[in-house]
Parts: sequence; structure tokens; C-alpha cells
Amino acid sequence: MSLEITSLTSEQSEQVERHLPLVRHIVFQVAVHFPRHVDREELARAGALGLVEASRRYDESRGVPFQRFAAQRIRGAILDAVRATDWAPRSVRTLARNLEQAAQQLASDLGRTPTEAEVAEAMCTSPEQLRRLQQRINRSVVLALDHAVGGDADEGTTLGETLPDVSTLEPSEELERRELHAYLRDAVHLLPERHRIVVVGYFLEGRTSTELAAFLRVTESRVSQLRSEAIAMLRDGITTQFDGTPEGEAPDEPVGRVARRKAIYAEAVAKGTDWRTRLNA
Repeated sequence: MSLEITSLTSEQSEQVERHLPLVRHIVFQVAVHFPRHVDREELARAGALGLVEASRRYDESRGVPFQRFAAQRIRGAILDAVRATDWAPRSVRTLARNLEQAAQQLASDLGRTPTEAEVAEAMCTSPEQLRRLQQRINRSVVLALDHAVGGDADEGTTLGETLPDVSTLEPSEELERRELHAYLRDAVHLLPERHRIVVVGYFLEGRTSTELAAFLRVTESRVSQLRSEAIAMLRDGITTQFDGTPEGEAPDEPVGRVARRKAIYAEAVAKGTDWRTRLNA
């Protein structure tokens, strides 16, 4: 705002400085209508810019007191700033205000918190439509990470503290990840030679289908076929390890040549390394 003030005359600058308390007063008035996540300091900055603009445009000959003229400019600047940063449609904000007013009026008339059915009736809608409306309103709310979600403001948990740290796995998740990686290494090692060459070359060494086709002396379409077959084998072989077959109970006997081949491969993956090796890998 300092750059804005430097472009004013000395008289206008003094006028702005003298009326800065008016900005705080208007912020206090309008802030009650905005969600809690709206930064009041941002509103004050927008209002101060509105005051500077009012000082520039004020024409004393019109007979309007500066304070009244400035108040309109300040309020307009604040509303424009809020609308510019609000991603929710204005219709949703209007519905939210109507819902809040209806609930408050019912609470005042009934002397208690109104039920969902009572609020729906007051708004001439059904409970189901009211729930959909509340879902739309909830999706439009933006909360800061330091927003308190329980307890006192000084001792309660903040929203940021409830979010999971994706960079750190839980012990059970870390063990599962190790086991999965071990199964994957065994499954790749147990692939038929050509399938293994394609998987390692394509996914680990960054070779193209053309290079692999030349190395294996086959067509590129055959490389693509080998890659698809290998991925299917890896998926089936690893998924089988987590199929939930109760311990000590034999799985169903495979029927058909393809099913037997899959079962043999899955069994080989299961026996590739013992569980201690998998978890310590």
C-alpha cells in the first residue's frame, strides 16, 4: 500500500492516514458474513486500497462527506477481493446464507436446535435435497492447516496435524511394501527368459521396443506381446500371494493347462525367498 500512498498528494495522504480506523471498523462489520477461513488481515489490506482509491476519486463539490464516500469504496474493495479468491459459485454462498438464516430463525422460535426435517420444511424442500445442499456447501469450505479441529484453541489439534504424512509409512505399511517388492523381484527372476529380458530391458533399463526386437531377433509386435504376457504373469503370480487362502488349507486344484502353468509359477514365486528375507530386504 506504500506505493499507492506515494502517488497521492500530501493532503490525500493525510486523509488516508486519518481514516485508516474506518477500514478496521468496516472489516469488523462485513467479516461476520464470511467463512472463518477468510483472512481478516487480507480484508483489511483490500479495504485500505479501497480507501486510497476513495481519496483519489473524492470530489468535495458533490456535497457527500468523505467518510460516507470512503466507506462505500472500502466495502466494495473488500467484497471484490473476497469474490476474486472464492472458487465456489455465488449461488452456493447464497444457499448457505439462506440455510443458516433458516436454522437460526427456527432455533430462536423453537428454543432448541431444529431437526433436519424442520429445516427442510422451512426451506420448502425435502430432507434429501437439504442433505445434498449441505454437501455442496461443505465442499465449498476451505480451512487453513492451523485451523483447530478440537479442544481449546491453545491445546486442541490442528487440521494439519490430522493429515497423514505420505513421506513416512506406518510400520505395517512399510512391511507390506517390503514384502511386495520381494515378491516382485522373485516374480521377475522366475519369468521365462525372453519375457524377463523384455521386462528388465523395457522397465528397468529404458530400452525401446525396437532395441529389444533387434536384440531378440523378433518383430516389435512380438516384443509387445511378450511384454503383455509378462505383465499378466507378474500380476497373477503376485496377486496369488495375497489371495487370502487360509493357512493350512490347500487352494483349489487348477483346471486346464493354462491354469496349471499359472499355479506352478505362483507357487515358485511363493517359494522364491522365505518371509524373513522378504521383510528384511
